[in-house]
Amino acid sequence: MYQYIFFDLDGTLTDPREGITKSVQYALKCMGIEEQDLTKLEPFIGPPLLESFAEYYGFTVEQARQGVDYYREYFSEKGVFQNQLLEGVPKLLISLKTNGKVICVASSKPEVFVRMILEHFQVDSCFDYICGGSMDESRISKEDVIEELLHRMELPEEERKKILMVGDRRHDVEGAAKFGIPCLGLSMGFAAEGELEKAGAVAVADSMEEVENYILGGGK
Repeated sequence: MYQYIFFDLDGTLTDPREGITKSVQYALKCMGIEEQDLTKLEPFIGPPLLESFAEYYGFTVEQARQGVDYYREYFSEKGVFQNQLLEGVPKLLISLKTNGKVICVASSKPEVFVRMILEHFQVDSCFDYICGGSMDESRISKEDVIEELLHRMELPEEERKKILMVGDRRHDVEGAAKFGIPCLGLSMGFAAEGELEKAGAVAVADSMEEVENYILGGGK
């Protein structure tokens, strides 16, 4: 049933908790805000940074953009590598490739960082397409990223019915739904309880083994 698998990155393939929260902490400090509890910054994992700075700290658009700039100062040097693959990811990717699936990344994180991370973990060769956000903010929502990925793939309309999104936040589910793409949610990511179900995920997996079984079993 599913031939083209679109994976989110943060909270889906990798655990970026340390790198992202410390980058946000650094940005806030540069903006005059001290935040010692990194767990309070975990909601920044997944959504676009501009949106999160505005939602959680009441930043104006200009302040949010400055926050993103500070964030990238830390992230580009340290945060990008304060990261780790989630358990079972290499095995999952190998299994999907062995079964002839077309594997893609669709992440709101700037594409340059997405590629750095995948290359760091030596799994970049597993992916047929890698699409991320843009540094100039022209492509930052999951909807925008998926639209760009579909443009690059040039799939016939009939083939688009064989796409499955896999992600850990409502943004993955909602972004995919804009194109009629179902999304398999992951409970081991950073979604709040019930978030994925409420957003409309077709199912929620609790492990990479369950993800593999769902995909290879045709959504069963």
